[in-house]
Formats: sequence, C-alpha cells, structure tokens
Amino acid sequence: MKILVIGRGGREHAIVWALKRGAAGAERQIYCAPGNAGIAQLATTVDIAEMEFDRLVKFAQDEAIDLVFVGPDDPLAAGIVDAFEAANIPVYGPRKNAAEIEGSKIFMKNLLRKYNIPTARYETFTDFESAKRYLDSQPVPIVIKADGLAAGKGVTVCFTREEADKALRDTMLNRAFGAAGEKVVIEEYLEGQEMSILAFVDGETVRPMPAAQDHKPVFDGDKGPNTGGMGTYSPLPHIPQSVIDTAIETIVKPTARALVAEGRPFRGVLFAGLMITRDGPKTIEFNARFGDPETQVVLPRLKTDLLAIVQASLAGRLDQIEIEWSDESAVCVVLASSGYPGSYPKGLPIHGLEDVSADDALIFHAGTAIDAAGRIVTNGGRVLGVVGLGQSIAQARDRAYAAAGRIHFEGKMNRSDIAAKALKA
Repeated sequence: MKILVIGRGGREHAIVWALKRGAAGAERQIYCAPGNAGIAQLATTVDIAEMEFDRLVKFAQDEAIDLVFVGPDDPLAAGIVDAFEAANIPVYGPRKNAAEIEGSKIFMKNLLRKYNIPTARYETFTDFESAKRYLDSQPVPIVIKADGLAAGKGVTVCFTREEADKALRDTMLNRAFGAAGEKVVIEEYLEGQEMSILAFVDGETVRPMPAAQDHKPVFDGDKGPNTGGMGTYSPLPHIPQSVIDTAIETIVKPTARALVAEGRPFRGVLFAGLMITRDGPKTIEFNARFGDPETQVVLPRLKTDLLAIVQASLAGRLDQIEIEWSDESAVCVVLASSGYPGSYPKGLPIHGLEDVSADDALIFHAGTAIDAAGRIVTNGGRVLGVVGLGQSIAQARDRAYAAAGRIHFEGKMNRSDIAAKALKA
C-alpha cells in the first residue's frame, strides 16, 4: 500500500504516525510532501510544496500511489481533491465546493443562517466604510474575522472600541492577512467554554471523534494575539457528554446535511469550532480538515486503524465501520519560537529530543527541518507538539510538561496552563 500525505506540520506528523502504527503499518510505504524533520523518521519526504498540484499529481502517477491524504486547508480550498479525482487517483478530503465551508467565513455563516444552525449574530462587508459604520453601532466586546484563510490567525477578539477600530483597519486596509481580509465578518462576542468536535463525514454520515479543547491565544490566561493553537487536550471532563451530544445533533449533523442539500457533499474530516454559551452550543467556525493541534490529541486515542476508516469512507461505507476510542487522556503542549505569531527566527538547533522516549511522551514535529550539518533545527512558529498520555488529564498533563522541559532551543516558549481548566472541574 503506497500512501501520499500532503503537508508539513504537526497535524501531518500525527496522521503519518497513525497510518504507521500497529502491525499493518509495516506494510505501508508512506510518502509526505513536503514533510518535516520528524515526519522524515517515519516516511519518505518529497520536495514538492502543498500548492504544486500538477507536480503532486504527476508524482502520485509515477509512484503508483494508492491513496492521497490531504492535511492542510489551503490546498483543499484551492481544489486539490478535484485535481487528484480528475486523474483518477483515490484521495481523502473534501472537494473545493465543500471545502468552501472553511475557505470563506462568509459562505459558512450564510449557510448556517439559511439552515437555522446555531451561531453568533453577524454581518458581512466588502468595503471598509460600511464595515466601520456598522462596527460603530455595535457594543464591545466584538469579533472581527477575515473572510479567507489566514493560517488560523485571521480572527481578532476586540474588548475596546480602539481595539476594534485597529483590527478592522489592519484587516481591510493594511491587509495584515493579505487577500483573506478583502471581506470581513463582524460578529457578536460569545461567552463560554470553547470546544472542538472533529468528525469523519461522508455526505450525511457523521462519525464524531472525542471532543478536544484548543488554546488559541499565545500567552497564559488566554492573553495576547491568536495563534494557530498553543496546546490541546482530550477528553473534556468538565463538559457534560449531554452538551457534546447536543452540539453534534444541532450543529455538526445539520451542517453535513446542509452541504448535501446545497450540492456540496462533504467527504473527509469536518471540524466544528464551538462555544458553549448559556443558550447552548453555538458555531464559531468550521474547518474542512483535521485541526492542528487537535489532531495530536485525538489520533493517539484512536484504536481503530485510520486507514480502514478512510477506505470505508471512500467506498461509501463510513456508516458501517466500527470506530473505537481509548479511554486515555491526552494533553499536547506546543513549543513555539520566540516572536510567534509575529516574526521569528529559523534554523536554531533543537536539543533534548533524544532525552524523551516514546514511553514518556509523543513528539509531533511542526516547524522543523534538517540543516546542512544533519541537525534538527527550528523552521516555523510552532516548532513541536509534545503529547502526554495518561489515565487522567492531570497525569497526561504532567507527562507532557515533564517531556517538554527536556527539550530546548533558543527562545523556546510555551504556555504553562494547557488543560488547567479541566483540572478545576
């Protein structure tokens, strides 16, 4: 079995790891384009970027790849699945028209409004003056979102009028998020606990994964600018299963049905970012792929072979496969470069990786590379995800932080309060 995973981050490392684990993994030849230093220890990395569709398709044809697994959002939104399907290469992920649920926040919000799926009140704008007039009429706190993809950073939660004005200017006029900010969503601020629910989806078939919780702001206590995610944990002992079930029944399943009704059936991993408010769960966002770093705590809890789930989905049998999950807890602590989510240095040697055994913690590489001297060095804002497993969140958390403490690179930073909310339950 020849599998090509597309992507270079911690999510893709976790996907490759999941595809290789267990007895069947030895029979699988996995390639990853372009991969990273950690992925290179499990798979053959291929020097082709995620958006080079023609080169990726040709590589898959030349190597007789049996399955392509797409990790990141940008290529999905740009139609990479359609490109592989046109070449008759089996590929796992949503087509371009379904991936628009992540590629355009305006599309997503309008879809939820049309089908009465719970979400925050909002308005959308394509010009700054109209957006500014509306913003001035609204109370703070308020949320400003770039319409397009912005590496998880296109959302600004504004607690003062000054912050809101600056966020709108930065997004629409100063193009802080590039073309993604040509259009914006201005949305009411929701209070409550955040929760992520990922699900394997094929049309109207929805098979939820265990819930997880991400930590977006860069600093402890949810302070500072949003990042792609500074850590995650699963399960969520402080959130009742009844609330999780309500979110699945009122948000995730209706959204899958809505996409089918719109002629955009979704096949792949659908990710719901939710807020648990006093009025029940509401939708913050949808992603059209595995989350990062949610994947790093969800896949280690998956007992069923990931490939078997993907193959069942591609064969239209997702509703028939049994999917088992471990009762273990998982906590992921992200080690980031100094300056992230702003500018940061690259090429700094990473020390201590050899001091963490698989029994201590799992290490998923995100922004790493191998330099000319053969050393593993930093190559991104989020560098590593250190995942502890245990019989409780407390035990998993202790293991994650103990392992993270053995790894060093210049300017290393991480939050010290990952999963702390769960310990207070």
